[in-house]
Amino acid sequence: MTRQTSSLQGFGIFWNRQTPALRGIVLMCLSTFAFSIMHGLVRFVSEVLPPFQIAFFRNIFGLAFLLPLLMRSRFAMLRTQRIGLHALRGVINIIAMLMFFTALSTSPLAKVTALSFTAPIFMAVLAVLVLGERFRIYRWLAILSGFIGMLIILRPGFVAIDTGALLVTGSAALWAVAMVLIKILSRTDSSVTIVAYMGIFLGIFSIVPALWVWQPFGWQTLGWMVLIGLFGSIAQISLSQSLKETDPTALMPFDFLKLIWTAFIGAWFFAEIPDIYTWIGAAVIFLSGLFIAFRERQTKQGPLTDTGPSA
Repeated sequence: MTRQTSSLQGFGIFWNRQTPALRGIVLMCLSTFAFSIMHGLVRFVSEVLPPFQIAFFRNIFGLAFLLPLLMRSRFAMLRTQRIGLHALRGVINIIAMLMFFTALSTSPLAKVTALSFTAPIFMAVLAVLVLGERFRIYRWLAILSGFIGMLIILRPGFVAIDTGALLVTGSAALWAVAMVLIKILSRTDSSVTIVAYMGIFLGIFSIVPALWVWQPFGWQTLGWMVLIGLFGSIAQISLSQSLKETDPTALMPFDFLKLIWTAFIGAWFFAEIPDIYTWIGAAVIFLSGLFIAFRERQTKQGPLTDTGPSA
C-alpha cells in the first residue's frame, strides 16, 4: 500500500466519522468557492470568446473530469430509470446556463451573484402555483420581500436596467424549475449520476449555439476552459452531495459565501466594487429565501430550496 493510498483511506475514515450535517456544510462551502472561481474564469475568458462557446467547453471538460469515476464503476453510475427527466433537466439547464454565462460576461460578478439568490423565491412561487402547495401568508410576505430586494439592486426608474441583470433573473427562474427536478432525481440517483447526465445532455444541447458563434482560440485559452470545467464539476458534485447529506435549510446560510467570494474576485481581478445597493438588496433577497426555507421545514412540507443558477 502506497503512502498516498494510505492517506486517502485515512481521510475517508475521518470524513465518514463526521456528522451528516457537518459533511453537508463543508461540501456546501466548497461548492460556493468552486462556483465563484468558475464564474470569475468565465468572466475572464468571455473577453476573448462568446459565452455560448464557453458554455460548450465548460460542459465537455466538466464531463471529461467525471470519466475516471464513471470508468471505475464500468459506467454503472449511468444506470437510471429516469432518462427522460434527466433530458428535461438538461433542456432547462442549458437555457439557464447560456443566460447566466451571458450575464457574467456583461455585468459585475457581485451583482450577478446577488440576483441569483432570487432562485429560492421563484421556487416558493412554483410550489404554490405548480405543485399545488397551500397558500400561506408568511410565504407570500417573504416572496414580496425577495422581490423588493431585487428592486433595490436593479433600481428601475433610477438607473438603466442592463441586459445582464434581466438575463440572470430569468436564469434564476429557470434554475428554480431545474432544482425541483434535481431534488426528484436525487431520491433514486447518485450525485455523480446526476452531474454526469447534466454534462452529457448539456454538452449535446450546447453544440449548436456554440457553432453559431464559434471563434478560434489558442492553447492558453483552452487551458482556462479546462479549469472552468474542473471547478464546475467540483462545484456541482459538492452541491449535489451536500443536498444528499443533510437538510437544505441547514445549508442555505452558507450559500451567502458566494457573494463574498465573487465580490473579492471582482474587486481584485476586474476592479469591480459592489455598491451599497447590491449588498442591501442581496441581504434582503437572501434572508427572504432563508425564511421561506426554515418555515417550510417547521411545517414539514419538504422544502424546495437551493442556491441559485450557478451553472
